[in-house]
Amino acid sequence: MAESTFVYVTYIRATPEALWNALTDTDFIPQWWMGVRTETDWTVGGSWKLVFPDGRVADTGEVLEFEPPRRLALKWRNEFRPDLKEEGWSHCLFEVEPQGEAVKLTVTHSIPREHSKLIEAVAGGWPSILSNLKTLIETGRVLIPQRTAEAAEA
Repeated sequence: MAESTFVYVTYIRATPEALWNALTDTDFIPQWWMGVRTETDWTVGGSWKLVFPDGRVADTGEVLEFEPPRRLALKWRNEFRPDLKEEGWSHCLFEVEPQGEAVKLTVTHSIPREHSKLIEAVAGGWPSILSNLKTLIETGRVLIPQRTAEAAEA
């Protein structure tokens, strides 16, 4: 079966535990995800969702793996764009690996569909979101401020 995949790798000056906390602390996530918040209890088999600042649901899914501080896997479906929702479920994997005084973060987002519009969309979104995460952890300030819901959908 054909698949579309986006992989993003970055190195962050942090401990694996600090990065893990930034990835999973539902109160901290909106700071680097430009106002988007996560609703979940991080239980394997449990649900999770991303919610825009205005309350609309952006994405939903299921926690597939939760192995602090190294692996987080999510079943993922876009909910706010009909053309992306129609593509069905994707898979997003966060891998955290210590690298001396830094941590290597690899995000792999894939879907069993060739030429996926969803993967095209996340390829545009993940770099800014993860750059915000890196900058916030390293400097205490975000690189890109909170966006309006309309800008987040673009």
